[in-house]
Amino acid sequence: MDILLFLLFLTACVGAGATGAMFPPGAWYERLNKPAWVPPNWVFPVTWTTLYLLMAFAGARVAMLDENGFAMAFWAIQIAFNTLWTPVFFGLRRMKTALPIIGVLWLAVLGCLITHWQLDAWAGLAFLPYLIWVTIAGALNMAMVRLNPDAQPLQLEKI
Repeated sequence: MDILLFLLFLTACVGAGATGAMFPPGAWYERLNKPAWVPPNWVFPVTWTTLYLLMAFAGARVAMLDENGFAMAFWAIQIAFNTLWTPVFFGLRRMKTALPIIGVLWLAVLGCLITHWQLDAWAGLAFLPYLIWVTIAGALNMAMVRLNPDAQPLQLEKI
């Protein structure tokens, strides 16, 4: 694995993760009804840090391999939808709109797991915890929509 490639993929992950700092859950999220199985708040940054390191590791392992086009395309799709979900869910407070985004993210992560695995078993395995986490996050997103049917999205001012 090339360390420079790892750092490039990690930079993409840091960019995606920055949306968590830009759009923190805040008081709005705290007031929502949540399922009993929601993880404690400290789990989220620990999990995402680990997942971003694994994503960068996997991307760097596969980036220089022959016939990596589908793997790199799925990697790009997953990081794009990963980046998009937080501003939609927490920033705009559009929990229903976030559902198809996390659905595409789940499919992209599955695509990463499969295509990376085909090229490098360790890179493919690196996506397994991410797939599990996005499954939990998708279920949590769905539960939040169900438990908060009257939650209003953020109203943006018209210019």
